[in-house]
Amino acid sequence: MSEELEEIKISKFIVEKILKQPNMLLRSDRPLISSGLIDSFSLVDLALYIEDEFGVYIDDTELNKETFDTIDQLIHLIRLRRP
Repeated sequence: MSEELEEIKISKFIVEKILKQPNMLLRSDRPLISSGLIDSFSLVDLALYIEDEFGVYIDDTELNKETFDTIDQLIHLIRLRRP
């Protein structure tokens, strides 16, 4: 799967399912956690989505702004975890 497709899928999930704003444009470098855009409950939902959609494991300790704050960071994490 291409990085662009991963970005589209993650962004679509966030704006439609978490933010409930399907027409919102979400840049891949926009901070999610540190800006307050998503909260800790939404963060867990996002982690579960990533695990299911991309077949990777996300440890609870990774649910922080250092590794999970932007879509770019999420894509990097997914790529590291894929076999």
